[in-house]
Amino acid sequence: MIREPLPHVEALERLIEALRVLPGVGPRTAQRMAYHLLQHDRAGAERLAGALAAALRSVHHCVQCNNFCEDEVCALCRSARRDASLLCVVETPADLAVVEQTMSYAGRYFVLMGRLSPLDGIGPRDIGLDRLLARASDGQVQEVILATNFTNEGEATAHYIAELLRPRGVKVSRIARGVPVGGELEYVDIGTVSQALRERRGL
Repeated sequence: MIREPLPHVEALERLIEALRVLPGVGPRTAQRMAYHLLQHDRAGAERLAGALAAALRSVHHCVQCNNFCEDEVCALCRSARRDASLLCVVETPADLAVVEQTMSYAGRYFVLMGRLSPLDGIGPRDIGLDRLLARASDGQVQEVILATNFTNEGEATAHYIAELLRPRGVKVSRIARGVPVGGELEYVDIGTVSQALRERRGL
């Protein structure tokens, strides 16, 4: 039995390839997404295309904190209720959102939009460290809180930033690591328990 080749639909193939730019989306997942949008939810596909096009036109980086916004300066940086003496450095807008959700920080931010990763060709210029140094040296900032992730790259990024800031007379701190709230010691990995012991505090 001769199997007929699948029809070549160039526009569909371009859609599948475009969907593959999303993190964690491989060829088969992208194909399923494309088929679903075209077969079951064309209205949703149009909303998605319109929202993406609008975002690409209007969303850019805040000139102060580098987070995404639609204005030149974002609402967090404009707010008079934020403590301008505190500057929390995070890797991504998602990390900023997590810190905000804790409702325990009232300072301002700088979003690196990445982290140092020499193996991937990402250096200091690629994550806006020149802008961070200018922001931290504006005369208002008294403490920079490094809240990069506890990965090898995140730790290297925090160390590099700390070394750049110390000669400028700015206090530099690092968020602590330890046992998660509600966590039980027997289920926590040894490295985390060890770090929690080293970073213990008085009561």
